[in-house]
Amino acid sequence: MSEPLSVAVPRKGRPLEAVLERLATAGETDHLEAFADRVSNVLRYEKAITKGSVSADEGPYRRLAEYSGVDEPSDPEFTLLRDDREGKPRRIVFDSATVAVGDVTIQLVGREEPFRALRTHEFALGFDSADLVLEEVVGIRPSGLGGLAAVNERIDPMDTDVRVVSGLGDTVYHTLMGRPEALPPDAELDRAYLSEYEGPLCISSRYERLITAVLGTDALDGIEFVYPGSDVTEEAAIADTGLGVYLTVTGSTARDHGLVVGEHLFPSETVVMRNTAEQHPDIERVLARLDGVRADSAITV
Repeated sequence: MSEPLSVAVPRKGRPLEAVLERLATAGETDHLEAFADRVSNVLRYEKAITKGSVSADEGPYRRLAEYSGVDEPSDPEFTLLRDDREGKPRRIVFDSATVAVGDVTIQLVGREEPFRALRTHEFALGFDSADLVLEEVVGIRPSGLGGLAAVNERIDPMDTDVRVVSGLGDTVYHTLMGRPEALPPDAELDRAYLSEYEGPLCISSRYERLITAVLGTDALDGIEFVYPGSDVTEEAAIADTGLGVYLTVTGSTARDHGLVVGEHLFPSETVVMRNTAEQHPDIERVLARLDGVRADSAITV
């Protein structure tokens, strides 16, 4: 019998929940659904504690001992990390578990940056945000990038062996938005408008390379990136600037700031990735299970 296939997964947040939901759907067992619910509920509760919206009766080490199972390999284990927010609070996050997805056994291993763990050949398979791929390895070209299907074409094979396989559908969009009075009459807030626009464009500083890849250098000719201050929300900063790009699902918060929501430029989606230089006898079977749930999400690797 081969060793379980080790799979790098996020330690917390929306991407990990998307992974757990996909595995539960692909595995089609009550046990895997219960496992996914258990991990998600623990991490939501711990997030609420970290944010101060609820108070815990016990300290983090006691909670950690209660959460982490030792009876079965499929019992999830958790660990403590220092959060990067003010005060560096301790936060309980996912560590590992061994689960069966159909007839394949995989070991889920929590990583702060699963994509980078695949880049360094620690894993053959993993899940992470598509954003990180664009921020690190997607080439910058004159033309923009509109979706996941074109990502692999822009990865230099000399730079990394990691390729995107498919998306999980937990989509939040990098969306163009602007203040109505700052736009010309009847203007469509889309890529075509940006290609003619000259002036400031408000974005989060961490997304400068991503937005450059998504829009392309031609569209950015005459555009100056500006960034929100540390004490200002992105939507408020975009309203002050007049035009910007930020993450949104429904756009309701943007509209609360008087902004018009324009074109969805790129999906900020959790993706399945593989390191094509690494081999394991169960990789193809796992991918077949995962992509069989949403066959239209497959990307040519």
